[in-house]
Amino acid sequence: MATQEIICAGFGGQGVMSMGQLLTYAGMIEGKNVSWLPSYGPEMRGGTANCSVIVSDTPIGSPIVIDATSAIVMNLPSLLKFEKSLVKDGLLLINSSLIDQKTSRDDVKAYYVPANEIANELGNGKVANMVMLGAFLEITKVVEIDSILAALKKVFGPAKEHLLPLNKEALEKGAATVRG
Repeated sequence: MATQEIICAGFGGQGVMSMGQLLTYAGMIEGKNVSWLPSYGPEMRGGTANCSVIVSDTPIGSPIVIDATSAIVMNLPSLLKFEKSLVKDGLLLINSSLIDQKTSRDDVKAYYVPANEIANELGNGKVANMVMLGAFLEITKVVEIDSILAALKKVFGPAKEHLLPLNKEALEKGAATVRG
């Protein structure tokens, strides 16, 4: 695997921080080196939120992601802000439900995932982040879906365990959108 340096970004309330935390916990479960660095805009819900996640087989020198290998963007302001942070041949996942434009870069691998539509089809709009995460995992194989589900139990605790089947389905639907 080497190292994945990931930016997850969107509006506050889109589950961007959760996505990053789950990746980080899943990496820990798998014995990898991880870091998670949150960044909030001036207002919480509705403001911009992003986090930098690093998952690596080798020690991590700094939690700050400058040259991202991947970006998962949930809204247009995040696309405009972070697509330039990607390295050449980097991976860009775009929530095409809320972003109706294509990337301006021709040197990255872009995937357009209708995350909100899929989440709504599953009956819960809040799992759009899990749809995006599923697509990301399918492409990168950075961690296993089972590790994400184990992380979900840890991050959200027993009170939310009834949501595991829904989250698993969202991850699988997201993965299916990018399968060749």
